[in-house]
Amino acid sequence: MLYPLKFKPIYKEKIWGGHKFYTLLHKEECAEIPQCGESWEVSGFDEEPSVVTNGFLAGNTLNELIEVYMGDLVGEKVFHQYGQVFPLLVKFIDAQDDLSVQVHPDDELAQKLGEPNGKTEMWYVIQADRDAKLNIGFNRPLKRDELRQIVAGNRLESVLRYCNVSAGSCCYIPAGKVHAIGRGVLLAEIQQLSDVTYRLYDYNRLDAEGNARELHVEEALEAIDYEDNNNDLIAYRAQKNQTVDLVKSPYFVTRLMDFDKPVEKIYVSMDSFVLYICIDGAAEIRYNGSEKETVSAGETVLVPASIEEAVLVPIGSCRLLEVHMP
Repeated sequence: MLYPLKFKPIYKEKIWGGHKFYTLLHKEECAEIPQCGESWEVSGFDEEPSVVTNGFLAGNTLNELIEVYMGDLVGEKVFHQYGQVFPLLVKFIDAQDDLSVQVHPDDELAQKLGEPNGKTEMWYVIQADRDAKLNIGFNRPLKRDELRQIVAGNRLESVLRYCNVSAGSCCYIPAGKVHAIGRGVLLAEIQQLSDVTYRLYDYNRLDAEGNARELHVEEALEAIDYEDNNNDLIAYRAQKNQTVDLVKSPYFVTRLMDFDKPVEKIYVSMDSFVLYICIDGAAEIRYNGSEKETVSAGETVLVPASIEEAVLVPIGSCRLLEVHMP
C-alpha cells in the first residue's frame, strides 16, 4: 500500500548560491557546499530523478514508482496525460547574488524546438534580506525590435520591473515572462518539468575563469510574451487554519496552509497526487487510521493519489504549501 513519500534532495552548487539551506532550512548536508543555490525536492528528470528515503520503497526513484503504481501514485487523469513522467519540479532556491534575467518558452515553442513542454513556474518567498527584490516583467510595454536595441545597448535593467519582497511574497511566472530572482531571497519554486532557460542578461558577470556566461538573446526575444503586462505580486491574505488559494494554472494548483489546529483533508475528487512543502514548523500527516508521516521545515512530502483522506496535525504551528494538478 502506498504511503506519503519523502525524497533525498538533489543539491546544485551555483555561482550565485549561498548558505541558507543550512542556516535557515537546517539541511545539514549543505554545510560543506560553499555556494548551494538549488535544492531539488521532487524531480522527475530521467537523468536526476528523486529517490525515496522513507518506508519500504526507500531507494526507488520516483520514475520507477510511477511505472509500477501509475494512477495510484499520481492520479488516473495525471497518468493519462503525462504517462510515466512526473509533471512538476519542486525546488528551493537560495540567491546570495542576483540570478540572470531570463525567460522560458511556452509549450508550443518548446515543442517546436524538440522539448516535451515549456516552463511555467511560481515563487513563494520563505525569507528575504532587507531591500531584497524580484524582477517580474517590464516596467512598460515593449516590442521585440525595441527590446533588441535595449539589450544591445546594455540598458536592460532600465526597463525591468522590480518588486520589493519579504517572507510570504508570492508571484506567478507564466512561460514567456521575463524574470529574475534578486540577491538575498530564499524561496520555494514550483514549475513544469523543464530545464529550458534563455538568459537575456547577466549583469556582465564573469565566471571563475574570467569568461562571460552564455546568453541566449535571440531565443529569449522569440520566447517573450510581449502582450503579458501583469507584472504584480499575487495579492492574497493568509488566514489562520484556512487553506488559501495562491495559484490556479493549467499546470499546477498551489495553496497556502498556516495552521495550529488539526486540518482534515479529503482528496477523493482531486484525482491527483498532493505535495506538501513545509515552509515553517512541522506537522504529522495521519492517514489510513493509525499511520502517519512527519514533514518539517525544509522538507517536501508527496501524498499519493490512492490516499483518499488525511488529517494534518501541526506540531505547535505549521506553514505548508499544498500543490496538486488541476
